[in-house]
Amino acid sequence: MFQARQSFRGFRGASFAQISKKDLPATSGLRDSYETPSTPSTSDGPSKHVFEQQAKNAFEPDPAVKSKDTIPKTLLDRYRNGQTNAMSFLHQLAQIFQFHLEVKETTGTISGFYFAFCVVINGVQYKTGMGINKKQARLEAAELALQDLLPTLDGLKSFFPEAADVPPPLPVKEKPSVSFRAIHKKKDSVNLQVPQAVRDALTKLMSSNSEFSACAGTIAAFIIQTSRGCEVVAFGTGNFNTKESASSSGRIVHDSHAVVTARRSFMRFLYRHLLMFFSKTADLMEKSVFQQNSSSALLSLKSGITFHLYVNQLPKGAAQVPSKLRLNPLSISAWQVNNEISLHLSVEGKVFSVFSTAFDHSASKVVSMSTTDKVTQWQVLGYQGALLSHFIEPIYVESILIGDSGCSDIHGMEICVSQRVEGITSQLPMFYCLMRPRINLVTSVAINSTTSGQLTYGINWSEGDTSLEVVDGLEGKTTEESPFKSGPALASRLCKAAMLHRFRLVAKEAQRQDLLGVSSYSKAKRMAKPYQEAKKVLRLYLLQQGFGTWLVKPLVCDDFSM
Repeated sequence: MFQARQSFRGFRGASFAQISKKDLPATSGLRDSYETPSTPSTSDGPSKHVFEQQAKNAFEPDPAVKSKDTIPKTLLDRYRNGQTNAMSFLHQLAQIFQFHLEVKETTGTISGFYFAFCVVINGVQYKTGMGINKKQARLEAAELALQDLLPTLDGLKSFFPEAADVPPPLPVKEKPSVSFRAIHKKKDSVNLQVPQAVRDALTKLMSSNSEFSACAGTIAAFIIQTSRGCEVVAFGTGNFNTKESASSSGRIVHDSHAVVTARRSFMRFLYRHLLMFFSKTADLMEKSVFQQNSSSALLSLKSGITFHLYVNQLPKGAAQVPSKLRLNPLSISAWQVNNEISLHLSVEGKVFSVFSTAFDHSASKVVSMSTTDKVTQWQVLGYQGALLSHFIEPIYVESILIGDSGCSDIHGMEICVSQRVEGITSQLPMFYCLMRPRINLVTSVAINSTTSGQLTYGINWSEGDTSLEVVDGLEGKTTEESPFKSGPALASRLCKAAMLHRFRLVAKEAQRQDLLGVSSYSKAKRMAKPYQEAKKVLRLYLLQQGFGTWLVKPLVCDDFSM
């Protein structure tokens, strides 16, 4: 099902993992710059004369480097054999020949659909590389720079024998490095395939459960994209928080909003695929989305697998900021304390700014952060949560597609998910970053229903489930009429206790004795130290930027065991 190949996350060397995931300088000779150039970059790149002049001036070998007749050739062989990626190779050349290397984010003509970077060597800017995420764009830029750079190193032919046989590079205008048509095609393909996949899944689920069609008013779904297309793997509906007091048993679902429900269903999908991987059964491991990472104890997604999030309504909270609000992404400070883009609290279906005086904290039983704020958090910490981070690298979505027929402006969503936390990546621990998603409006998916009386109900489903589960959002438990019921206590399969059970199953299969002895849910979460560090950085960053204080849950909510 999912063939194991090289991880899409690329090279995992100690310094380059930071470069690719954290945008940090590995040495004083290499740094990433994200300022927008004062003048737009061109795709033509430097001229042949500039190449030759730079090769002459900048690539005098460092006298301190020994065995120069073999070391560079070995590096070149490793690069051409695919053992070293382009960014790593450029970094190694910068160390050996002491030239100044930058990887700069540039601007393009299709803003919002891709990321664009270019390599700058000793002030000379090379052709722009583009990709659907920053990492891909940087690697593409490095490849393009090497294509033009290696054939011009006339003074280094003794170190790079193969380079002398490479024909001169063709003018970039004859063959653009990345086709705008290809970018549009990929973006349009996702925008069309995802709503259709959600529509097909929803129709199939509701065809045998038509009595619950009224529950499908607010929809969220996680979609996997592979070479075969798009497929829904997790699904959720709902619009409420529970009215019950905070549970000390972990068997009450406190937040049943559609995106939160779909995300917890997505976590069940991830647990299932971890069990498949750790089964050590060849056919199950092949079907799993995970593979072993050679340079990390954590598993990573197999190459070519990406995830998308679909919602048919703008999430509650600051994402619903008025369309008239326009912020400069490089100068957001003027609005930092504005109630409309601050953190928000969700109480029984209503939302309040954390700065609002209209909300009485003492009068409510269960309060949670708004769905918008949770999405912001997941785009930094990953959608896997603390427990799963013991086993896997952070899982991010590549795009958030909004099928809200009543929405014409997604600017508020872009501000909340990306701009509020812009610049946080350099402060985060290994593997964590701000993964800025593409946010687009797409066609709406909804089920027409005349059934009433189920407005507080929500449904959930994950790949592999044989039936839906229906949860009463106000009660936080499965309903009596739900097709799936875990037992007489009516605890949902999405509750924390159920997640802890799956965590222990995976820990047992993975032979993680350090995790099997964990006494409580809260202890298991605290032991995920990189995740907890990243969460601490995020919440402090939001506070320092003026967006308010993140709600701290009562300890009783997580302090339970099984």
